[in-house]
Amino acid sequence: MNFSIIIILILVLVCLVVIYDLFQKEHAILRNFPLVGHLRYLAEVIGPEIRQYWVTNDKEEMPFNRAERSWIYATAKKQKNTFGFGTTEQLYEVGYPIIKHSTFPAPIDKENIDYLIPCKKIVGQSNNRKKPYQPKSIINISAMSFGSLGENAITALNKGALKANCYHNTGEGGVSPYHSQGADTVWQLGTGYFGARAEDGGFSLDKFKNTVEKNPNIKMIEVKLSQGAKPGKGGILPAQKVTQEIASIRGITPFTDCISPNNHSAFSTVDELIDFIELLADTSGLPIGIKSAIGKLDFWKELAQRIENRNQGPDFISIDGGEGGTGAAPLAFADHVSLPFKIGF
Repeated sequence: MNFSIIIILILVLVCLVVIYDLFQKEHAILRNFPLVGHLRYLAEVIGPEIRQYWVTNDKEEMPFNRAERSWIYATAKKQKNTFGFGTTEQLYEVGYPIIKHSTFPAPIDKENIDYLIPCKKIVGQSNNRKKPYQPKSIINISAMSFGSLGENAITALNKGALKANCYHNTGEGGVSPYHSQGADTVWQLGTGYFGARAEDGGFSLDKFKNTVEKNPNIKMIEVKLSQGAKPGKGGILPAQKVTQEIASIRGITPFTDCISPNNHSAFSTVDELIDFIELLADTSGLPIGIKSAIGKLDFWKELAQRIENRNQGPDFISIDGGEGGTGAAPLAFADHVSLPFKIGF
């Protein structure tokens, strides 16, 4: 094929693209700027990579910057994970965390090194639960559901929790076999009541009891009132993600949208919430807590007052920050709804 034929083919291809751009009705930019408009979409596609690797500095990105990611990657691969030439952080900013070291640290026994930092509190002891629980670590794995994460990720997290002597929160997607690799677990019970779900989508005490009995690694129950990414909105797992396995674990119909409502059907007042907590505690013997993002403070003031008056209520409270974490949400919810963690806490 000679050079002139190649030029002709390129010109024909360009003409076809121009004609397509002029007559298509999906993209206004391509219709107004045929051919050249494709450069705009190309720049949009590669924009995040350009900003990540060329434009932003090592400490600028959120929630994890390039320096933090490099340290995590190197540590995970058992490569060199130390940094020279000091810190590049702005140490004098208000709120910057500083860890105060001991002047006379204890010698490190490399043969019997122990990273265990147990929680001081025994959860459920003050409410006389039958099975109080003292977490083995003050740092644990927060809620991420099977369904949003796959079996390999959940399995790795649970096995990692076992090695790290910490607990693993199941997320609101129910207790899967991948949450049962030996680590202590906290079963999160959201508005969909997955794992304790009745046929009508409400709460089933019999199914709740059955799940607890089948999973002895469950050490606490966490009733999720709201999620920091989208408090007051609820959630959805699209039908194409609801496999037969996920449907079986959650107690729903496979290959249909899995809806988590924005409110609980089992309670709608503070007293009803406390009644629900006591019902779960009496049935399971386990400590029962609540998880919530922080919005209007009326609820929290009333809850504190009712706990004092009734001498009943949650054994622990998990605060979710409005920063959003792993949850997907509309931009307005992610940016503006509920207090960020430090203020909410």
